[in-house]
Amino acid sequence: MPSFFIEQFGCRATQADGAALERQLLDRGCSSASTAAAADIVVINTCTVTASADAQARDAIRKLHAANPSVRVIVTGCYAQRAPEELAALPGVSWVVGNSHKPQIPDLVDSLATAASVESPSNFFPAAALHSDSTVPFHSFVGAQHAAPQLGKILTGNIFDRTEFLSAPVLGGEGNHTRPTLKIQDGCNSRCSYCVIPFVRGNSRSLPPDTVIQEIQRLAEAGYREIVLSGINLGTYGRDLSPRVEFEDLLRRILDQTSVECLRISSIEPLDVTQDLVDLFASTDRIAQHFHMPLQSGSDRILAAMHRWYRAEHYARRVELIHERLPHAAIGADVITGFPGETEDDHAATLGFIERLPFTYLHVFSFSKRPGTKAASLSNAVPGAIIKRRARELRALGEKKAAAFRQSQLGRTLRVLTLRRGDDPLSHATPALTSNYLRVRIGGSFSANLWLDVKVAGEEEMFLIGTGILGRQGHHARTTVNV
Repeated sequence: MPSFFIEQFGCRATQADGAALERQLLDRGCSSASTAAAADIVVINTCTVTASADAQARDAIRKLHAANPSVRVIVTGCYAQRAPEELAALPGVSWVVGNSHKPQIPDLVDSLATAASVESPSNFFPAAALHSDSTVPFHSFVGAQHAAPQLGKILTGNIFDRTEFLSAPVLGGEGNHTRPTLKIQDGCNSRCSYCVIPFVRGNSRSLPPDTVIQEIQRLAEAGYREIVLSGINLGTYGRDLSPRVEFEDLLRRILDQTSVECLRISSIEPLDVTQDLVDLFASTDRIAQHFHMPLQSGSDRILAAMHRWYRAEHYARRVELIHERLPHAAIGADVITGFPGETEDDHAATLGFIERLPFTYLHVFSFSKRPGTKAASLSNAVPGAIIKRRARELRALGEKKAAAFRQSQLGRTLRVLTLRRGDDPLSHATPALTSNYLRVRIGGSFSANLWLDVKVAGEEEMFLIGTGILGRQGHHARTTVNV
């Protein structure tokens, strides 16, 4: 059986798809190569949320082919769904497989194991490419192999199979293997004017709750203490199921029926942050006190143009509710600057909105025009130099908010989870993470995946300094902690 390597780009959902593919290929007897250079087949799992993400994927494919022209390359993911012809034209690409057909990749790997099966047109899968601003195929490649042979290696379409849900725990990445991520929801029914994701991932669909419970219990029994739940639009979990399942009810069931010690929730839309959800977070220490809610803009005019389903004050009430019930919770936000038509007044409204609320960090993005979205057709583009200046101002404000949050933790005792040591410039330190999403470095060498109680006593530059550690597993130590 062939060896394979999966190169990942993009968000946690994309990484979860890659983890599921890896599981399927290993189950078939394929072997996982340690590097792309050592693999017979390389799967490039792409992102398309920005133009730079597209460029990064193309660059990786070109470099891969230049380094090893004989390697078979399968390109999949969101970029493959959005623009399969662009990728099929790149040298070295054997197949382009959209998200709609991603579960068929193990079959393609089997076919690519024999060179003849790749080169024979009779083994090509005819398919339709999905144009991102349409709900129907804009061009059929059935029977088109003779006119354009490269099109025969495209496998994508506008049908997302609701019976197949690619999901497996992501054990790598952030947290260095100690905090696995489990994707429990995919797709999105919203149509924000700037976002291509609903077109490349389909409508919202959910991993059945029994499967969620089984996966989480398996991870807990394997010794993982914190598990991150992720999705494209996580708060819509269960609305597609019959009977319908509420996200809060799934969380309660996880707490009741599994032994997981801590759940962390990835990004969730502000209107899905309800009183019941916040009360559930406040009722237990088994859910991390961490909310990440996409804001995108503090200007109601821009939110309307973005087709967001709330206005600034709706969002503010959610932040205030969280801060009222959980005064030390992390509250993060995504912000897009430079949306077409954004004026200085709109930018000032966003800055003022963020300034007055207790955010603890920001993720700032410059607007990127995505083909097929409504925003791509808008003519009132903001000049690039202005976008860069606004992004700098927003990032500076985010850093100010993060510093104020660190200051607010002085004197507190924080529970931290130790992470696996990596290439840390502070080689004498052990990295760790708090429930409220603060990075910690603990002086000395500690095993990964331990709960420790840390007393924070001061701050130095970007770090909080703390002394006194009481291990939850019963050992004691004294040390210095950098947050």
